[in-house]
Amino acid sequence: MNNRHRKILQAVFEEPTKANIAWSDIEALLVAAGCKIIEGSGSRIKIESGGHVAFFHRPHPQKEALRYQVKDARKLLENLEIRP
Repeated sequence: MNNRHRKILQAVFEEPTKANIAWSDIEALLVAAGCKIIEGSGSRIKIESGGHVAFFHRPHPQKEALRYQVKDARKLLENLEIRP
């Protein structure tokens, strides 16, 4: 993970949950953490790593992740034992 990924990781774990994190940054963080992204139909994606699986819808038309998406990404990172 590089410094940019660490900053995004810090932002994902901040309380109260931020709603201004670009979804592409969260995806880049998850890939850097060793996750595999599998494209589904439409905006649906499946993220796998270490036996953990999570499903997301990419936000559209906006680029920022919604609060519940940030919380779900945080939960996946915690399950993978990745914390700031």
